[in-house]
Amino acid sequence: MVEITRLFWKPAVTSDGFVLGEVHNAELNMNNWQIINLFVTLSEEASKKLGFKHPYLGKVVVCLPVSAVADFTDKVILNKNIEELLTLRQCKE
Repeated sequence: MVEITRLFWKPAVTSDGFVLGEVHNAELNMNNWQIINLFVTLSEEASKKLGFKHPYLGKVVVCLPVSAVADFTDKVILNKNIEELLTLRQCKE
């Protein structure tokens, strides 16, 4: 088990070693107390590769389902490469 705050501000890295950005937040399923989504603040380079316009002030935040996470060490390692991330479902509120 990992304390949820240990995930925050850790780098999120794709399976091919590309650094997306940092984990900013998480969404919790209150029924079973499990994390279902991670919110990642994208780097400027990641924003461009994923087709987002990087704002002048602020950052782009994307939602990734925890099914995209392969491992957690000193960083969050995803099981998808940058191209595969484009096909993931969008998180909905």
